[in-house]
Amino acid sequence: MLRVSFQKSTRLLGALALLALPLALASAASATTPATDEQDSSADFMDHGDHHSHRDFSPLIKKVHDATAKYQDINFPLHKEKGWAIATPCVSGPDVGAMGIHVVMGSRIQDGILDPTAPEALIYEPLPNGYFRLVGVEFIELADDWAARNPNGGVPDVDGNLMNLVGSPNRFGLPAFYELHIWAWEDNPKGNFADWNTHVTCERQPEAR
Repeated sequence: MLRVSFQKSTRLLGALALLALPLALASAASATTPATDEQDSSADFMDHGDHHSHRDFSPLIKKVHDATAKYQDINFPLHKEKGWAIATPCVSGPDVGAMGIHVVMGSRIQDGILDPTAPEALIYEPLPNGYFRLVGVEFIELADDWAARNPNGGVPDVDGNLMNLVGSPNRFGLPAFYELHIWAWEDNPKGNFADWNTHVTCERQPEAR
């Protein structure tokens, strides 16, 4: 959940570049900051203020949480592992709640594998002063790609949890795709597999410059 600086940039979505899907992409510059009390509190899975109770503590949530603990610092995927890119600004809900900023690995979207320990996207909530907090993940599978790999039909799933179909056209400018959000780092009153989280906000989205 360390601070990063953003510059305004428009180019092919880095993580989906292999799919030739144009989206706005903000590039992140490396930065380091000392640990804060806010960071320390976010590191504890079962105790993040009043929100992080995880009453629905399913085995899948635990598996995703453990596998993504190393990504709490947004600089880790952006600068320590190859393939990750900031794919969206903070995405807010149509009525209430938000998803957050998506950091995506495009190669995982193309591989046809839905591994609960290797999500296609990491989701961060912007905080004051340019900090970011890991709140969840998203699993993504393009519908046409899934159909080609599975000619007998069926809906993709992550450890038995069926994914949701998002048709085209959609607000993301993507072809039809399947997705599943898992709020492994922030409790969600709407459900820990819901798309929008009312405990996440985009109000502190940093301004591009």
